[in-house]
Amino acid sequence: MITLSSDFGWPYPAAMKGVILGRTDARLVDITHQFPRQDVRASAFWLREVLPFFPPAVHLVVVDPGVGTDRAAVVVRAGEHALVGPDNGVLLPVARRLGGSNGGSPGGLDVFRVGERPSTGREPDPGSDWPPVPASATFHGRDVFAPAAAEVHRRGVGSLDSAPGFERVETFVDIEFPEATVGGDTATGAVLVVDGFGNAITNVPGRVVADRFGTTIRVDGERAPVRETYARVDPGQRLVTVGSHGNVELAVNRGRGDAAFDVEAGSSVELSW
Repeated sequence: MITLSSDFGWPYPAAMKGVILGRTDARLVDITHQFPRQDVRASAFWLREVLPFFPPAVHLVVVDPGVGTDRAAVVVRAGEHALVGPDNGVLLPVARRLGGSNGGSPGGLDVFRVGERPSTGREPDPGSDWPPVPASATFHGRDVFAPAAAEVHRRGVGSLDSAPGFERVETFVDIEFPEATVGGDTATGAVLVVDGFGNAITNVPGRVVADRFGTTIRVDGERAPVRETYARVDPGQRLVTVGSHGNVELAVNRGRGDAAFDVEAGSSVELSW
């Protein structure tokens, strides 16, 4: 299969699908096209949490605020998976979680730059020869990344070392999420992302509060109950819990944790007990 993820909303994903289906009969699976617009870091976080549940696949990811610049298009080979997208770091956190590969580029990942031919100014041709021709400076999802994903699917993940149009590279843009500091009776971290329910997901590991369920701790100096589930407090009440991602979450039962704790993505957070 080929999965598709982007911040495009509509209708642009349809054009990418059309290009892919013109080149391969892959099964197409949408992850989401509602990533926060141009937010590479948040997209990288959610990809890391979602894609590992898929069987081996080619994953097309387009969150690309640098479209039209000299940023590269890359394929990252991670175990039996391949990730196709812009060289802005969005692919690397999930690639590391998918297992990397034997040897290759720094961090145990094989990274390949996607070649492209000069633009001719014509409309994109879904069946054009490989490497792709970028017909637009503003829609490389259609003109570069979709053809690349189809080509990787057609050839197989293991063939990239010798496939034309792919060049192994040793340097690339990376994203690593900051780690929390835990010591004594305090944990200091940051909010990584806020999900659609308003849960503020921090980088503080869940083990910090795992033995404190049923008690209270201080969040930035104000007390809040620590509970295993949202429903362990009354509707509208704040709580601290551990989310499915394994990190500490600041939440409200049937409400928005970001508003109740006055935080947003990037906010610093101090937990103490």
